[in-house]
Amino acid sequence: MEHEVFVPFPVGAVRRVLSDPARVARCVPGLQQDASSGAALTGRLRLRIGGSTITYRGEMRLTERDGSYELSGEGTEARGSGTVTLTLSAQPEETPGGTRLSCTGTVGGAGRLAEFDAKTAESVARRLLDRFGAALAEELREEEAAEVPLTPSGAQEGDGGTADEDEPFDGPLGGPGGFEDDVLDDEPPAEAAHARRTMIGRSAEEVDHAPPRGRYAPVPAPEAATGTAVLRWAAPAAAIALAGAVVVTRAFRRRR
Repeated sequence: MEHEVFVPFPVGAVRRVLSDPARVARCVPGLQQDASSGAALTGRLRLRIGGSTITYRGEMRLTERDGSYELSGEGTEARGSGTVTLTLSAQPEETPGGTRLSCTGTVGGAGRLAEFDAKTAESVARRLLDRFGAALAEELREEEAAEVPLTPSGAQEGDGGTADEDEPFDGPLGGPGGFEDDVLDDEPPAEAAHARRTMIGRSAEEVDHAPPRGRYAPVPAPEAATGTAVLRWAAPAAAIALAGAVVVTRAFRRRR
């Protein structure tokens, strides 16, 4: 049998997975690996074929040769005496957008597997290889996600993140060309600093309703200033006039 599988990742990444027997085992559909498995992968493989499920118990071995990865194995039916043997070779090749796995293999067996025709067995093998390629791609996606470092704020590096507190802020609320420069550009530095200190600590309601202070305080209307000045001079004059009237009245009385 010959079959090709596409994996949307570079050849180097695919080779890293194929060189690790434990990672290859995670990508084999239906494989339950034994915890004590060593260089040879031992465990159970559930194979669904023709509406039936056959479970094999056995081992597989993975070797690399001339840039190609070879998988060989044999197993025995968990409920029966049937056996199966497998030889599979996978050659990773670069292709636009990822990697093409060119696979060739043979399967032989006796027992329940031998009851099915060659076409059915080949269809099952192709489906297993397609699912293996999809699982291998998912393995690489998880590896890629784990390698992306995060900033302390939880944002990924390079996506903007948050500004460093030790660096000058050059955003829309400060720094060159910012909000403060546009509003306070026409004030002397000392008065601008005083205005900022005066506003800090006051509530929004106070800022909205309190009258302006300092250079921005309202100038009294001229009429109010004139009236106040007249009243200031009229009060003493009225007192003098009243005192004079009292003196004249007493003088008239004495003459009488």
